[in-house]
Amino acid sequence: MKVETYKIIGWKEKETGLLISENEDWILVKHIPVDYVIDGYKLYNKSVIEKRKSKAKEEKISRVLKLKNTQITVPDTFKLDSVFETLKWSEKKYGLFEFQDKEAELFYGKLNHIKSDMFYIDLITSNGTIKKEYDYNFLVYEVAAIAFESDYFESVRLLMNDELKKEGKLSKV
Repeated sequence: MKVETYKIIGWKEKETGLLISENEDWILVKHIPVDYVIDGYKLYNKSVIEKRKSKAKEEKISRVLKLKNTQITVPDTFKLDSVFETLKWSEKKYGLFEFQDKEAELFYGKLNHIKSDMFYIDLITSNGTIKKEYDYNFLVYEVAAIAFESDYFESVRLLMNDELKKEGKLSKV
């Protein structure tokens, strides 16, 4: 059970996670936002990681997680893939996706359309409303992290589904 802390280029705060899997492009962790609390999954784009470490602080967290019998599992049907495929997977499984850009700004959304290495989203606000055709494009290489199954992610998902239910547009998510 290995816990690591990541310094991400352009982000003020360091990120900590329980390492689950990695490939040449991505690192998948159970996110540790504070102390010994695990909250969802997070994927980090290796191209934006300035430094990664596992020293005394991370070893202590790992020890506590072992004592708590923390289980490490990969979500059903998940695989380390491209930004587009991961966002599509999250949207199919949960009805939305969450990602952070190189400035650590957080976005919730649904894919509107893809053009080459650029994508447009329908933005989902923190109160669950969907802003169709959000007038901003993202470059695939600006995606620093993708997250899912955190408490906040689930809250936004529930609010979005409630808003869709009110509008009579609830899908099977």
